[in-house]
Amino acid sequence: MSDRTGRREKDRPAGAPTIAGDLAPAGAPAGAPAGAPAGAPAGAPAFAGDFAGDLAADAGLLARHAADTERMLALLAPRPDRTDAEAERAERLHEGCRASRHAFLARHAEAVYDVLTAGRTRRPRLTDLAAGAAVRFPGLVPDAAQLAEERGRLQAHKEGREIDQGIFFGALLRSPAAGTHLIESMLRPAPGSAARLAEFRRADRLELPAVLLERRGEAAHVTFRNGHCLNAEDNRLIADLETAVDVALLDDRVRVGVLRGGPVTHPRHAGKRIFSAGINLKELRSGAISFVEFLLGRELGYVNKMARGLLRDDPAAGGTATAGKPWVGVVDSFAIGGGMQLLLVMDRVIAEEGAFLSLPAADEGIVPGLGNLRLTRLTGARTARQIILSGRRIHTGDPAAALLVDEVLPAAALDGAAERAVRDLAGPAVAANRHMLTLAEEPIDLLRTYLAEFAVVQARRIHSPDVLAKTERHWARSERVPS
Repeated sequence: MSDRTGRREKDRPAGAPTIAGDLAPAGAPAGAPAGAPAGAPAGAPAFAGDFAGDLAADAGLLARHAADTERMLALLAPRPDRTDAEAERAERLHEGCRASRHAFLARHAEAVYDVLTAGRTRRPRLTDLAAGAAVRFPGLVPDAAQLAEERGRLQAHKEGREIDQGIFFGALLRSPAAGTHLIESMLRPAPGSAARLAEFRRADRLELPAVLLERRGEAAHVTFRNGHCLNAEDNRLIADLETAVDVALLDDRVRVGVLRGGPVTHPRHAGKRIFSAGINLKELRSGAISFVEFLLGRELGYVNKMARGLLRDDPAAGGTATAGKPWVGVVDSFAIGGGMQLLLVMDRVIAEEGAFLSLPAADEGIVPGLGNLRLTRLTGARTARQIILSGRRIHTGDPAAALLVDEVLPAAALDGAAERAVRDLAGPAVAANRHMLTLAEEPIDLLRTYLAEFAVVQARRIHSPDVLAKTERHWARSERVPS
């Protein structure tokens, strides 16, 4: 077997790490969450404990273990060129190191978070938090070079570094102290949003690459403009949506937000308005869907801001204040996947006659965001399982549609219905009451606990063989048949 420079195993210098026999079966480390992988390598770190003084020593053990793992991985061919035996060895190496990360974070998650946030006096966003962890705790999460290398690869050709990010964020969110602080940090306006607010105030219009924001009276209209892909979500749309939602929430002239899909250029539906086709599977297949910025960032970012509002410093209130506003969703044609997930945080949903809603999690193979958390309380357990586990579509003519949609109207009547909804929801008591509804329906600890598990499960799902195969088949069909 050759390494990346073409040398054979027998030509390795004396003392170089070997691959065969590096791993020995073992149980999952003590303290690892349920479902943490077994198979830790022989000689895996024996972490000292959970006392503050143990953090530096245990971090050093993890760093050395991760470095040893990387040296052994470097002896293998790149992932697409590996033999079956090499692929199995690589998987065992990764899983052994991931088991050690689980064990380290089970002991030190809060201490790590306190180091990265200066005792919770700073509020880094997800990307900055992960970047800081890579520098301060080598081997805990992928570093900048590893991420850059992964970024240029197809999803099926990646090493799966984002799984390590999922382990990291899952552990932080599992901690009541660190997790709550992180959720609150992500409810702050994103960098740059305040500057865009000034632009919006001048023109009552903000044009972003994938989103249009317009003010009409007391309403801020947020329109998806990702028309080439049926308003599917990708990294660009997620970033633009967070900016638009921030600006709508920051502008005190706005009382209600309206979310709608714009006309698409996709050949099959050219000129039609479509709400959203969910995650862009072509982008997922190409490796362009980010776990941190997209899959985790959307849930902690703009979606949670629509549900809960912004947190802003308010000295008069003795701390922070929530600036939440009601939202209206207007569904043209269909709301699939992430599009349907957005409707679960809307205060009023208006849909076109003949439209449908779906969460095709079983088909795509990934977890539909917070759909599993939020759908059941709207539809009940049986219907939620039919939608998520069996791919049932809810058409506007179905009796079950009344559980998810407030009004079903001809396309020509949607604009008028949206205006009426804005008037209904613009009252001064609406924001306070929706805030109390959210506290009752989705307490912050419930959200945090769900997200802790979601981070780990979703990171693994996007690298699982069934998802990779499905995205490849989807791409192949789209290349053969005109869209």
